[in-house]
Amino acid sequence: MHELSRRERQILDILYARGRATAAEIQAALPDPPSYSAARALLRVLEDKGHARHTEVGGRYVFVPRVGREKARVAALKHLLQTFFEGSAADAAAALVNGSAARLRPEELDRLEALIARTRTETARKETKG
Repeated sequence: MHELSRRERQILDILYARGRATAAEIQAALPDPPSYSAARALLRVLEDKGHARHTEVGGRYVFVPRVGREKARVAALKHLLQTFFEGSAADAAAALVNGSAARLRPEELDRLEALIARTRTETARKETKG
């Protein structure tokens, strides 16, 4: 996956939220909207990078994300881990839990604890099998 500019990420956010949109709809939804031709150019770039595709509906191009949101999240997270945390998920999690990036609510901490416990169990199960 190719890296995305701020505007390209904004457009993908709109596509993921709506599922599909025309260039005019995307332009209208963007903060400080660019010209229509600039919005179309950005959509072409996203298509070239493999992040979006279009179909023609009633003479208009309708754009959709080419990559599922979950796959895009995983790719973005891997890039973030490599860029800022030297590939360490533990360091990234520590940055979040220590409160430097966000304040976690008690239910979010409970969810993280459950995920860690489940991962420990699965890892132990795999180690005893292998």
